[in-house]
Amino acid sequence: MQILDGKLVAKEILDTVAVEVRSLTVPPRLVVVLVGDNPASETYVRMKRKACEQVGIVWELIRLSAGDVTTESVIDLIHELNQRDDVHGILVQLPLPSHVYVPQVIKAIDPYKDVDGFQAYNLGKMFLSEEFMDLSPCTPKGVLKILDHYNIDVKGMDATVVGHSNVVGKPMSTMLLNRNATVTTCHIDTKDLKSHTIGADLLVVAVGKPGLVTADMVKDGAIVIDVGINKLADGKLVGDVDFENVSKKASYITPVPGGVGPMTVACLMENTLMAYKKNTVKK
Repeated sequence: MQILDGKLVAKEILDTVAVEVRSLTVPPRLVVVLVGDNPASETYVRMKRKACEQVGIVWELIRLSAGDVTTESVIDLIHELNQRDDVHGILVQLPLPSHVYVPQVIKAIDPYKDVDGFQAYNLGKMFLSEEFMDLSPCTPKGVLKILDHYNIDVKGMDATVVGHSNVVGKPMSTMLLNRNATVTTCHIDTKDLKSHTIGADLLVVAVGKPGLVTADMVKDGAIVIDVGINKLADGKLVGDVDFENVSKKASYITPVPGGVGPMTVACLMENTLMAYKKNTVKK
């Protein structure tokens, strides 16, 4: 069994981005819109700010009070950011309050500044071919980069993705299809989850349920990518996979923490640099 070290791969990406950013006359600017005071969102925003400082990307945080915002007011702010020439990346930190309609908010972001890769244009072009997967969702993009780093070719593999969110599961399945894996996508209404996971050469789990995947659900020699990050009552961070026992059967496995998590932030920095280039060329 080999650990897939996301921290190592993320550092390489961040180092590469930092070198390129230093060569620019004007550095890229990332604007993050944070609504309310969700503790998890606060943590993620701090991680993103730290990464920006590390690579030299200019960081701008706009805080909005959850009680004061509406869908329209968030969209108006995004339109202002779309028009600002000094803004190259726009990220709306999710989740938003329940009274704000997320699809309309994401739709409002200029696709050339959509560093999260959630805008319909950027999601849609992934279906055309792998060459259009540039501003793609950061977490599944990070998974592919881990696989590439360890020279794992998914072509012809039976791959099972557990979770079908717009953030991870759906784009992950599409990205693996683009690399000619045979993909099964599972979700909360899937009957007999084990029957879909037990034959997988590559298993990607992104649900948010600690210990969902146990050793009896994984075949010997499988590659296991655990996207889940869950905090237990004692404060310990764990994934969706029973790491201790599944790791005894897997050929490769990502740890939690230190696996996919660092890759998500690193790919956000890469996307911000890419958005900078797109906006520069567009003008």
